[in-house]
Amino acid sequence: MGEIVLAAKCTHVPTMLMSEQDGPVKGKRQAAIDGHYEIARRAKALGADTVIICDTHWVINAGFHINANDRFEGLFTSNEFPQFIRDMPYAYEGNPALGDAIAKISSDKGVYTLAHHLDSLELEYGSLVPMRFMSREHEMKVISIAAWCTVHDHDESRVIGEAIREAVEASDSKVLLVASGSLSHKIWSNKEYAPNNGTFTISSEFNRQIDLHVLEMWKNGDHATFLKMLGDYANFCCGEGSMHDTAMLYGALGWDTYDAKCEVVTEYFPSSGTGQSNVIFPVQ
Repeated sequence: MGEIVLAAKCTHVPTMLMSEQDGPVKGKRQAAIDGHYEIARRAKALGADTVIICDTHWVINAGFHINANDRFEGLFTSNEFPQFIRDMPYAYEGNPALGDAIAKISSDKGVYTLAHHLDSLELEYGSLVPMRFMSREHEMKVISIAAWCTVHDHDESRVIGEAIREAVEASDSKVLLVASGSLSHKIWSNKEYAPNNGTFTISSEFNRQIDLHVLEMWKNGDHATFLKMLGDYANFCCGEGSMHDTAMLYGALGWDTYDAKCEVVTEYFPSSGTGQSNVIFPVQ
């Protein structure tokens, strides 16, 4: 019987890559990188063989979609930030049987979901950035689930999370589940970015205060209250991908019955106007 052995909410900011290159950002995101290392080390210690990433950089406009290919290999350049992420090689094994099972269970529950086996369907950087760093500590098979959901509601994403857990438990896989996305996500406008030292600042003090409050709620295990505000939080604080990654995470962990105390492994930091962190959600 399989199990989700660890879960986490993770940052994927491009400046993590730039932090390892010569330039003004060199070394500035080491704390975020170290957080990914720590999550991977713990997943390895718990025997994880597969990582399922709910990716808020994979945009979808109908249905839900899973990249369940048996292998991912290529050279990635971001069409959003080609000056930040370019010609990044990647090569990971997949877990197609588990990806297919998640899609079937989700669809059986009434949420239409397709699993894809296409070499031309690339991973997005919401998956590639965490894997770039986590794979240095522990090699895992990869499944990517689209979590930038434009015409979907959080209840549907909760069902996706439930399907993830059911499919994992019916398999022989041990899984690290990652919600890949920011907290608040109000990026600086183009004309405001440079004057406000945009790479290292938050665009809204309101958003920063709500982000910090949410982290305290997570650390205290007050998830039931958080879920009551998830929709407003995603709306008013511009949650990345409308925070469907977070809804999927909670669906897999038991939704409002989940009450474990989270551990912040990368202290909160602003990036290009957004709020970021790495947070471990213990699995009960």
